Amino acid sequence: MSPEIRKIVTYDEEVFIEGFRATDTPWRMFAVAAVIRNPWSGRFVEDLTPEIRAFGPVLGEMMTERMIALAGDGAAIEAYGKAAVVGLDGEIEHASGLIHTLRFGNFYREAVGAKSYLAFTNTRGPADAAIMVPLMDKNDAGRRSHYLTIQFSIPDAPRADEVVVVLGGALSGRPHHRIGDRYQDLKDLGHDLDNPAAV
Repeated sequence: MSPEIRKIVTYDEEVFIEGFRATDTPWRMFAVAAVIRNPWSGRFVEDLTPEIRAFGPVLGEMMTERMIALAGDGAAIEAYGKAAVVGLDGEIEHASGLIHTLRFGNFYREAVGAKSYLAFTNTRGPADAAIMVPLMDKNDAGRRSHYLTIQFSIPDAPRADEVVVVLGGALSGRPHHRIGDRYQDLKDLGHDLDNPAAV
């Protein structure tokens, strides 16, 4: 059992001027999207496990290879994330199932040498729906410069019986970052930096 992939879409953006000021180096964000047939479309399926286990490694490995090719090297990717958009004859659970499995995400996490979890969205929509891929620093979840969002759409996807599965990345944070990181806020509020929940 393997995913039926209709097409692969690549998104690649380089920003040279941000906030009316030139960037020192181009600010680059990119994504790889696989448009696949939803194996559970149009019906309620109690056990999603067989397809999740079968599809996760295939998509994870193939999409990670493409992301690394775009970046040139896994170490070059500083921020990363994932997303899925299920078509109108599917459930949010279907989108979630395909990306919230270590069999999918661990390929990317290991290839970029990450410690942080993969930021994510899982939504439902028609063809040309906005695909939002949130990114965060691959090693430091509190580094606000790398809180980013890639946004794009695919005119003919997802069809009602499809899911768009996406990996995203960036080579840097925002070029003129100046709002600080969350650690100063925690310190100002009297929180323990090692245990932010503690007061």
